[in-house]
Amino acid sequence: MAGGGTEAFPDLGKHCQFSGCHQLDFLPFKCQACLKVFCLEHKSCKSHDCPKPEHNNRKLIICEICSTSVEITGKEDQEKIILEKHDKSGDCDPRKKKKPTCPVRRCKEILTFSNRTVCKTCRLEVCLKHRFPADHACKQASSSAPEATSGGWNKKFFAAFSSRNAKDCGKSGWPSSTTTPSLKAY
Repeated sequence: MAGGGTEAFPDLGKHCQFSGCHQLDFLPFKCQACLKVFCLEHKSCKSHDCPKPEHNNRKLIICEICSTSVEITGKEDQEKIILEKHDKSGDCDPRKKKKPTCPVRRCKEILTFSNRTVCKTCRLEVCLKHRFPADHACKQASSSAPEATSGGWNKKFFAAFSSRNAKDCGKSGWPSSTTTPSLKAY
């Protein structure tokens, strides 16, 4: 058998062209740089010591003027040329550089249309991680804190809870009592 495969299927698969491997692979990979055939283990340029590893090498660089990503294929000495071409193309706009970020201290999350929310209490626009009033030091939440500690909403809750009768709970296993139990909030 010269090319690969089995006796039943002689055209199926290829032998790896990496020296010392020659494994028969039924799903071989063809390197786009050196055009040789390799097995799964030697398919990357690095693993088979490809003589032209930068053939299809892609790299993204960020324009310092407008923060736009620019794709570079090939050699690294082209970076300056491509950045100059990007600058002269008209796509480079310095107004694009400043993107809104979350105003919470030490948060650098860029606010996009899908990860921003407005606090209903203080109307501050924050990222989703800081959407709750306690997470972004909400000004209204701190002013209503004394009411919460004094038991404003707790009193209402426990009054409603204590006024309920055991029959209202919907559980038949509970003994019913004629007196309403009183609960004390601490």
